[in-house]
Amino acid sequence: MRPAQSHDSRAGRRRRTQIGGQFSAHLIDMLRSPAWCVLSLSARRILDRIEIEHADHGSTDNGKLPVTFDDFARYGVERHAIAPAIREVVALGFLEVTDVGRAGNAEWRKPSRYRLTYRHTNDAAATDDWKRIASKEDAAAIARMSRGTLPAKNKTPVGETPLNLSGETPLKGTNSSVGKPHYSLSGETPLPSISWEGSHRSTGRT
Repeated sequence: MRPAQSHDSRAGRRRRTQIGGQFSAHLIDMLRSPAWCVLSLSARRILDRIEIEHADHGSTDNGKLPVTFDDFARYGVERHAIAPAIREVVALGFLEVTDVGRAGNAEWRKPSRYRLTYRHTNDAAATDDWKRIASKEDAAAIARMSRGTLPAKNKTPVGETPLNLSGETPLKGTNSSVGKPHYSLSGETPLPSISWEGSHRSTGRT
């Protein structure tokens, strides 16, 4: 039989590895993924703030998590960077906008609602859409396009067909204004585009 002191020592080691409060776990595979590695600071803060909302809801209601522009701004995201950062995390597969918010007076205003793709919902498993991006080069290109910050030589003049990431036939019927990107992943169904005018939020699937 081992001495009690050794048992106490093992118990102490176990206690030291425990987390003494709410926490948000991430898969190491996700932290190593090309999509995660290219996230901007504003994009990380968007995800962090939505994870806090998820925790505030008892780790339930993923897909129905309401976060306002003011919430993001109070958390430290510059107001002008909020919309591009949300487009970025959507494009990179970490977030889905499930219900589009509406600006206006108090009677009509409502926040957008979000789903973290790497968390399960009340009735479905995580979809982990970030896994679709295979290389850091593709991830960086997607991030730039979603934020409207393509390199000058790759920017598409307004009125012309926008670039996609596969090098295949460009998408048809899309709005090519810089800052409202449309793109595809190797010919797959394009991810949703998101545009904001002031604090008004809207999404549309191409």
